[in-house]
Amino acid sequence: MAGKNNSVLTSGFRKTSVARASLVKGSGNFKINNQSVEEFNNNTLLQLKVKEPLIISGLESKYDIKVTVFGGGVNSQVDAIRQAIARGLVEISGSEELKKQFVEYDRALIVSDTRFKETKKPNNSNARASRQKSYR
Repeated sequence: MAGKNNSVLTSGFRKTSVARASLVKGSGNFKINNQSVEEFNNNTLLQLKVKEPLIISGLESKYDIKVTVFGGGVNSQVDAIRQAIARGLVEISGSEELKKQFVEYDRALIVSDTRFKETKKPNNSNARASRQKSYR
């Protein structure tokens, strides 16, 4: 079980963003790509969104969290980070109650959203739109 070794590696996904988080028992240090949360993103709303799993669980200062994230845009990176952290907290605590709490608050904290952008088709201008015809 994860509770014995006090460290966990988890990952979170959203669109093309991938976040890998490592949680270790500690004093509450939180780094994203070797930067603090404030340096990583200066938008306070997105900073709160990243910290949501910690606030909901009440485990803000019990674990040191180090996250590596790449791909996608800012919002999808934030969603991937919060999913990786939430999965890690559930795994390291081994609590079904915490998992239920996360799912009740927002199911995307635990379960991946598999939607992606539809690819462009050959000979078309967009994914669904086709070329216009000219009857001359």
